Amino acid sequence: MKVMVMVKATKDSEAGVMPSEQLLTDMGKFNEELVKAGIMLAGEGLHPSSKGVRIRFSGANRSVIDGPFTETKELVAGYWLWQVQSMEEAIAWVKRCPNPMPSESEIEVRPLFEAADFGDEFTPELREQEECIRAEAEKIKNS
Repeated sequence: MKVMVMVKATKDSEAGVMPSEQLLTDMGKFNEELVKAGIMLAGEGLHPSSKGVRIRFSGANRSVIDGPFTETKELVAGYWLWQVQSMEEAIAWVKRCPNPMPSESEIEVRPLFEAADFGDEFTPELREQEECIRAEAEKIKNS
């Protein structure tokens, strides 16, 4: 199963406070362990929400909302994409993670949808389309 592992933002991360050299070192070691174990597929830190935007959908209308966004506890400061055998395995790995923030922090783990989760609505034609899109994306990534 694939899971998205999200590091929740804090007041410091939203203020643009950068991690210490020690934290960068510790996280680098943790990421190396994840890669060696075949767990980590991707991972990045995110700039504060002050550098981002949200696009609100209302029927056919779209509106752009500039950051920063006020609810820090709902924001993501970074993420990993992991391939694990179970949610229990993902939890075990997160428990080994260095605290990603200088103060208290949270990490959220959520499974990604798989084709089988969509049932009959995910027709053979839609599956083929999805496979083609993924193949094209892989070509772009590798070029």
